[in-house]
Amino acid sequence: MRVVTFGEIMLRLAPNGYYRFFQDDQLQATFGGGEANVAVSLANYGIDASYVTKLPTHAIGQAAVNALRYFGVDTKDIVRGGDRVGIYYLEKGASQRGSVCIYDRAHSAIQEADPKDFDWEKILAGADWFHFTGITPALGPNMVEACKDACIAAHKLGVKVSCDLNYRGKLWTRDEARAAMTDLCQYVDVCISNEEDAKDVFGIEAEGTDIYGGKLNQEGYKSVAKQLKDKFGFEKVAITLRTSISASDNDWAGMLFDGENYCFSKSYHLHIVDRVGGGDSFGGGLIYSLLNGYDTQKAIDFAVAASALKHSVEGDFNRVSVSEVEKLAGGDASGRVQR
Repeated sequence: MRVVTFGEIMLRLAPNGYYRFFQDDQLQATFGGGEANVAVSLANYGIDASYVTKLPTHAIGQAAVNALRYFGVDTKDIVRGGDRVGIYYLEKGASQRGSVCIYDRAHSAIQEADPKDFDWEKILAGADWFHFTGITPALGPNMVEACKDACIAAHKLGVKVSCDLNYRGKLWTRDEARAAMTDLCQYVDVCISNEEDAKDVFGIEAEGTDIYGGKLNQEGYKSVAKQLKDKFGFEKVAITLRTSISASDNDWAGMLFDGENYCFSKSYHLHIVDRVGGGDSFGGGLIYSLLNGYDTQKAIDFAVAASALKHSVEGDFNRVSVSEVEKLAGGDASGRVQR
């Protein structure tokens, strides 16, 4: 089984631990980005995962490529060129102080890429699945075109398409997102959303839900999933359900709608080490489970367990195995030492 993902990988610069920006004179340098995070998860699960982007030929661009290769991600279709790698600065929150993310990604190689840089029929030949997020088209009209080209090629080749809506208000307006994603979602088979994205992008809202006050209504999310499916004809709609108690403690669950059944996972109480990449690890777990023919309940259980584990791992990438996810999904959440 082969999965292709497409997006921007960035240099992540973060203070040590829970320090504030420049409370310390050091920043930890790692790499991450929505679709790259999904590719790493899938590679860790034994899937042939290929990542597509554009990166400069200089040492920082090569370091990003090497970070992916370390996990066994196929990087052969990464286009080389451009001048810079996008950067994001992350200050991890704790208790009642929220995390802060500052982007420095303007004029990155992928943002300025020509859609013709990517030969999608060649890239997707032999693939089973294509994944992108709403972050990639948010980089500019050229990336909206590139995503559409990829989706059209995927449908021509019989490749399943998934998209995580992932609205980023720092990258584009709601009106821009709605126009672009309405066009792109006509090609999507599996839609992934959360408690905010469906509202921000399409104006679809769960009734009786207060995401900041810690109140979630399952019936409201059934309505959101059905509205999304009815609007675009998605085969499946997955929604992550996060109850934010504080920056350090969340309750985490998910729902998968297959057109007939609304299946909810168990809820996990998370004491968070690093939440960045949590949604991407959910996407990776969902793609893995659907590729392996899991039924709706087992698929959402696997995806949510994978994401719950990611919240305990530093960095964007989810460094866990199938057996670890299955252990948690099977009910062992004790966290006891394994000897």
